[in-house]
Amino acid sequence: MINQAIPFVIVLINFYVYICTNFVCIQGFDSLLQLPQSRLSARSRPIFKRVLFLPHFGAVGDGVHNDTQAIVDAWKMACSFPARTRIEIPAGYTFLVHPVDFAGPCKSRITFNISGTIVAPKDPSSWKGLNRRKWLYFHGINHLTIDGGGTINGMGMRWWARSCKINPRNPCRHAPTSLTFHKCKDLKVMNLRIVYAQQMHVAFTNCIRVMASHLVVASPAISPNTDGIHISASRGVEVRDTIVETVSSSSRIRIRNIVCGPGHGISIGSLGKYNSSSNVRDIVVDGAFLSNTDNGLRIKTWQGGSGNANDITFRNVLMENVSNPIIIDQYYCDSSHPCANQTSAVKVANISFMHIKGTSATEAAMRFDCSDYLPCEGLYLEDIQLVSYKGESSKSFCWEAYGSSLDPVYPPPCFSETQSFIQQKVVSEFLQSF
Repeated sequence: MINQAIPFVIVLINFYVYICTNFVCIQGFDSLLQLPQSRLSARSRPIFKRVLFLPHFGAVGDGVHNDTQAIVDAWKMACSFPARTRIEIPAGYTFLVHPVDFAGPCKSRITFNISGTIVAPKDPSSWKGLNRRKWLYFHGINHLTIDGGGTINGMGMRWWARSCKINPRNPCRHAPTSLTFHKCKDLKVMNLRIVYAQQMHVAFTNCIRVMASHLVVASPAISPNTDGIHISASRGVEVRDTIVETVSSSSRIRIRNIVCGPGHGISIGSLGKYNSSSNVRDIVVDGAFLSNTDNGLRIKTWQGGSGNANDITFRNVLMENVSNPIIIDQYYCDSSHPCANQTSAVKVANISFMHIKGTSATEAAMRFDCSDYLPCEGLYLEDIQLVSYKGESSKSFCWEAYGSSLDPVYPPPCFSETQSFIQQKVVSEFLQSF
């Protein structure tokens, strides 16, 4: 049972710390402050040939009895049926579901209508002999919709207690992602609460054409590395009125109208970890409010990696008391031991920061720590106003960072200009055409 006395109001939340402690009333972000709800009118709702009511498959729905087999049987029937089918997870029930695969391909389109609650087992031993990185795993499915306004609860408290991030004496082990989508096409995930994840909340890997909207992702501040949404090796992904944390080896990603904080901010990375190759391009973050986050807009790469991170735009962002509001870190090292200096790196180029204003909790409001061997190039700043939250001076820091800017920019940029104003203005106007 979750302690209902936890003192926060869930509105929209961030990736690691996940909650807004107060309602935020800012023009342009009002739509973010709504809990999930169905937005289909009666006229636009699809006609289902079959509706599968989970209790009809033997599910008890009391949160105590194991309802895994019922949901598996319902999925198999829906997947084999040649016409549009809906699996109904009704309101007023709590279904205990152990780790499960929802495998495709299926014969027709399926909607998972989650109006009630799905909870994971509390005890990590329930994953014994199973993949410890997954709980609800959807893969190889086309035209899947998950909707309904209900809740998916990872019950991650015991996983967090065992984490090496909480207790360094514990071995570092993987924990499950609550909701994983792998090799899915034409996927919609909307109007849901995903809470108390064991580790990541939602992951999209190798997916094509994804729409994620109106999601509430929430875990308390003590939860370690509980990313909100992780996008990897996917293309054509749009996230609206919700949260995104990590983007890796993906292209054509659109993130619009999000509210974050406190937490770790909006990150692209980690790229190139364990000498791997990563390629991220054509990413646009347009419209965000960040409050009391450890980082603001961040690109992070490991030494020793390879590949590219280019054509990335952050624009129309408001910040309040954010540490490292703008940061590119090509020396990222999330390890208990120092990382060795290496010559190879992920190439970072053509990164734009435009119309970004607010307050910085640290002196370095803009920080560009770029590789000695593959410097950052084509950086562009336009209309930046980042002042100290404490009323002190704010500064920018550069190492092997090259680019240009268009006033006003504060703190003053520190990198050397490598492109003319006219060239950069053309790039800026092109990016704003999206």
